[in-house]
Amino acid sequence: MADMRDEPLVLGIETSCDETGVGIVRGTTLLADAVASSVDEHARFGGVVPEVASRAHLEAMVPTIERALKEAGVSAKDLDGIAVTAGPGLAGALLVGVSAAKAYAYALGKPLYGVNHLAAHICVDQLEHGPLPEPTMALLVSGGHSSLLLSADITSDVRPMGATIDDAAGEAFDKVARVLNLGFPGGPVIDRYAREGDPEAIAFPRGLTGPRDAAYDFSFSGLKTAVARWIEAKRAAGEEVPVRDVAASFQEAVVDVLTRKAVRACKDQGVDHLMIGGGVAANSRLRALAQERCEKAGIRLRVPRPKLCTDNGAMVAALGAEMVRRDRAASAWDLSADSSLPVTASHVPAEQPPHHHGHSHDHVHETSKENLYS
Repeated sequence: MADMRDEPLVLGIETSCDETGVGIVRGTTLLADAVASSVDEHARFGGVVPEVASRAHLEAMVPTIERALKEAGVSAKDLDGIAVTAGPGLAGALLVGVSAAKAYAYALGKPLYGVNHLAAHICVDQLEHGPLPEPTMALLVSGGHSSLLLSADITSDVRPMGATIDDAAGEAFDKVARVLNLGFPGGPVIDRYAREGDPEAIAFPRGLTGPRDAAYDFSFSGLKTAVARWIEAKRAAGEEVPVRDVAASFQEAVVDVLTRKAVRACKDQGVDHLMIGGGVAANSRLRALAQERCEKAGIRLRVPRPKLCTDNGAMVAALGAEMVRRDRAASAWDLSADSSLPVTASHVPAEQPPHHHGHSHDHVHETSKENLYS
């Protein structure tokens, strides 16, 4: 086995939403995972406020990077590269991360890798279960995304199979929690209440599951509306709302559709591995039902531990390390944050390789300020 010190040592920065995540990875080994969350600052607004998130990232960035380096017991000059989420995400929040990554990479003379947030969510599983089989089917479910992706090569070939056409699953959890007055974020609290409720108490709709519907696409907007109307009708009739049963029945409707479509995609594509990631992958019922349905279908299920499912720097570092290991081109100094970066772009390589790689970085000065902040 190769000496672990030969494996690429990469620092990853993640600022796509409200978590400032900094991770350090050597190959597929996690050395540090430091997170500063601004979730409490958003809770009073009942959702993430982009401007609040961006300011929180600015304040947290340097201390979080220093904490990660200390935790990993490595020096910044030992790094083989700096990886950063270039998109998708909130534009202002992404810019803070990309600017910080550029500054560190430039100051340290290290290559910069702007990577895709969704591809990073898939790659993080390598830190827990070892190298990803190729191809792997991935179901990513979070506050911003519900996607089914086929990954033949995590650094260069990720294909969208299906996605949500309206609300993401995590968004639906937040909105239903709000109607039930359970607070924000909705995912963990609904999971908790659902454990004591009856998932079959109320027959909520399963979106896009008809014979003519898109096989791998998701829709949760109708479900969210159905839940809200059901609760309103109860309240209007002066009856008590059975919060636990509503939570359990709503949650069941979401995870039923997610797992059913994911297993179907695996079977249709002849893929025997399913990886589930993103914040909603921390949901206990989703994990249990996926396990049950995968076992029945002869599919191996891989789900990282909950802390690695939510947004974190470790996942960005994991994908960065894979870029270095596979010798993928580094990003250019005019790398920009792209809030709608397509998942087909696992990373944003330079148009042409930098001339004097690793020696002098004069070409950064040719980049106009306009590009750096565009």
